[in-house]
Amino acid sequence: MAMIIELHMLQNFAPSCLNRDDTNSPKECEFGGYRRARISSQCIKRSIREYFKSSSLLPPENLASRTQRLVDDLAQRLVKQGKPEEQARQVIRKVIQGINLRLDDKDKTQYLIFIGEKEMEQMAELIIQQWDSLMISAGDEAKDKKKKKEESLKSFSDILTGGKAADLALFGRMLADLPNKNIDAACQVAHAISTHKVGVEFDFYTAIDDLKKPEEEPGAGMMGTVEFNSACFYRYANIDCAQLKKNLDGDKELTRKTIEAFIRAAVNATPTGKQNSFAAQNPPSFVFAVARTSGAWSLANAFASPVWVGDNGDLVQKSTDVLLDYWGKLVKVYNDKDIKVKTAFALDSLEMKGLNDAANLEGLIDRVNQAIAADC
Repeated sequence: MAMIIELHMLQNFAPSCLNRDDTNSPKECEFGGYRRARISSQCIKRSIREYFKSSSLLPPENLASRTQRLVDDLAQRLVKQGKPEEQARQVIRKVIQGINLRLDDKDKTQYLIFIGEKEMEQMAELIIQQWDSLMISAGDEAKDKKKKKEESLKSFSDILTGGKAADLALFGRMLADLPNKNIDAACQVAHAISTHKVGVEFDFYTAIDDLKKPEEEPGAGMMGTVEFNSACFYRYANIDCAQLKKNLDGDKELTRKTIEAFIRAAVNATPTGKQNSFAAQNPPSFVFAVARTSGAWSLANAFASPVWVGDNGDLVQKSTDVLLDYWGKLVKVYNDKDIKVKTAFALDSLEMKGLNDAANLEGLIDRVNQAIAADC
């Protein structure tokens, strides 16, 4: 049976500039006819991937890197195996270009390649195994040797299967020059948007020269402005368990570990933009997980009309109430026969309106694990 895991969150950030555009302004968008604060999907996925590493949620061999520096990385691996660096780089160039990935004059690929640690490791091992044949210069090759080399290069292309890298399996890979090595993402991550309308604010700052002498002309050493906002964000993501298991070569245990790691990272990871200036380390106030056999519901339209708290109102509480009311409307109109688990927890006590109160993150993860046990 197919299973879709959905994650809905409300996260209220203090003044911050977590995700900037090309003008250094906090990203925003129009939704429901009003300007909203926004954190891009790419920013959220990056923070999740970094949290996988920093919190050791998944072992390094089950993670991937996004890089243009394939030559540099592979060269380091070969040097550790005793190969001369210049020869190693020469061979690696042949291999990478031989599998139809182009390099510039600085040995960088034309675009970022999302590649698993096991793929890199296997590629380095195969280069070592085929070192002698790869070292043959193109001008000296006989026809039979050329044919053998072509077969050798195909074996390198065959390595690019994803290498059971969890983040690669979640977020997918697109290689313009190797379309047969593309991997369909198992996870969809929405741009986070504020539940209310938001305007950008400006922080005017001055910096004083600590070594300036008292008799010198008074004034700041520098001054400027930083744009920021403060917003309660609605966040949404989903995982197609069947696609994830397929991307991980049918490994059920790794599939379950990846789903758990994703939930933990999605809840705990925070974008790093200007955090040294704002320290907006605010965890989600409300987390709601759904396990269903088909379909997917983003609850963003709960906030098509911006939340307005009025005097002495609680923005997070009001946003939570609006979200749960909208959920109830969807269930009433479309029914919830495909939903196997719906579980949530919140920092403040609230009426869960038919949801299974998980009390905390561990309880929520336990219930999701129970839901996917038979299928993942």
